[in-house]
Parts: sequence; C-alpha cells; structure tokens
Amino acid sequence: MDPGPPLRDIGCFALVARHLSFSRAAAEMGVSQPAASQAVGRLERVLGVRLFERTSREVRLSPAGKALLPYAETLLESATAFSAEARRLAAPAGAVVRLAYPPLVGGLAARVARRMARRDPPAEVDLRPAGRAASLAAVAAGEVTAAILASPFPRDLTTAARFHVPVSHLAVPAGDPLAALPRLQPERLARHRVLVPRERPPGGMWARLAARVGPQRQHVVAEEIDDYAAALDLVAAGVGLLPTPSLLVASVRRDDVAFVPLDAGDLRLTYALAWRGERQGEGTPAGLMALAQTVQECLWTR
Repeated sequence: MDPGPPLRDIGCFALVARHLSFSRAAAEMGVSQPAASQAVGRLERVLGVRLFERTSREVRLSPAGKALLPYAETLLESATAFSAEARRLAAPAGAVVRLAYPPLVGGLAARVARRMARRDPPAEVDLRPAGRAASLAAVAAGEVTAAILASPFPRDLTTAARFHVPVSHLAVPAGDPLAALPRLQPERLARHRVLVPRERPPGGMWARLAARVGPQRQHVVAEEIDDYAAALDLVAAGVGLLPTPSLLVASVRRDDVAFVPLDAGDLRLTYALAWRGERQGEGTPAGLMALAQTVQECLWTR
C-alpha cells in the first residue's frame, strides 16, 4: 500500500497556503525557509502538480493548489484526531509525566503541558527547566520521563520529534559599531570575542561555529550556554558577542543589546525529545507515547 506523501510536507503546504509566505510558514514550523521550500517541492514532485505560483513579489495558490488544499486540511485534522485518540489510549488517567527542557524552548514545553492537560483522560506534566548536563543526568537516573535535548544525542537514548532552531543573529552591545551593520559574516568577527560554552560536542552547532571563528576569539563563559538571558547580560556588559537563536530574537527586547543578522549559512540548533530505551524487565514509562505524540503535534500546529 502506498503511504502517500509525508504528513509534515502536507502540513508545510497548508501553512504556506495559509500565510501565502514561505518565510512565515517556515518560522511557524521552526525550520529554515529553504527547508520549507524543499518540503513543498518534494510534495509537488510526488503529486505531479504545481501547488503554488511564485514570483519575486508574491506567492499564490495554483488552481491545483486551491483544489487540493481542502483535502490537505481534512487529512491533517484526521491525523490530529488519530493522534489524540492514540494519546488517550497510551496513558492511564492521572499519569504524571516529568519533562526536562532547556529554557530556550520553554514556550514549546508550556504548550505540551497545556495540551496534555486537555487529553481524555488528562495527564499532568511536571516541567523541569534544566541544562543539558542536568537533563542527561535526570534521564539516566529515571528522575524524568523524558527531556528535550540539543544534538548530538547520546546513542543510548531514543529520540523523536526532532526540530531545528536557526541561529540567525549575533547579539552585540547597543551602540557598538557592529549594531549599525545590516548583516554580519563570521569573518568580520576577527577582532571581537565570541561567547561560547566549554562543552562543544563534535558535530554540534557550537563546535561548527567555533571552528569558523577560530580559537583566539573564543571566550568561554560556562560549561554550557542554556540560560541565554544571563548570557545577554554579558553581552550588554561588553564581555563578548553572542550567537543568538531566532526564538530568542523574536521574544526578547532589551535596550542594552542589539541583534544583528548573522550570515553564517545553515547554522542551527537541533533538538529532540529523548528518553531511555526500554531495558530488560522494564516497561515503557506511563504517558511516554502520549508525550511524544503531543510534542510532535505542537511542532505541527500552534
């Protein structure tokens, strides 16, 4: 049986159709604009039709796109209903799910908790903000059901619901000459200190960025940079410049810090829901399946 195109690509099509903008749809999905364009392109190739008419100024639904959009919306609604019923069956009433998460994705964690509370039967989510090291320790000790972690992911953990947060800007002190630039390239940072964590796992965003900046311009401020609000205090004090995720730029307003677009290619943080795989003699933690499905739903919708 042909499973058809991926639901995520169909969901991307529906979001672009709603906004008539690839950039706004990408921001809502938490992916880059090229990734959203690629998702729609894949869908068009699978279906054999053009869904949008694109010009340099606007995006419009094609006749085929207009005809297929109601079917896409119905399919997404059915998938949501399917997941909701699966959640209801996956966790017993009164289950308590303990979720560790980095403060940067606190908005997502809050949406997950609200949606889990509306389940039938409802499930309580105990939210525990924590850095990467603390989250890994809590998962290993069984103190939390799961954690939202940044890549790279330990091999002994099972992951699901991966998503990306672009690192799109550089935080600089307000009034600094760099704040007046329309865009920055990493090469322009040769005379500036860049705030980085000491812990930079190979393959992760911080390791890639550090390689481009060079060791002579790295200023280690902590084992990890999970508390971006505190790191912005260091920027305001003139300690160094901070590569900043798009989520923070969209939610933080400070008079003493400016955010300058950073032209560093596909620089992004990758997150996923992670938990211990089943061990011999152990069952799946109560509510874990429902939690994974809920996180995925919250990534699809707002």
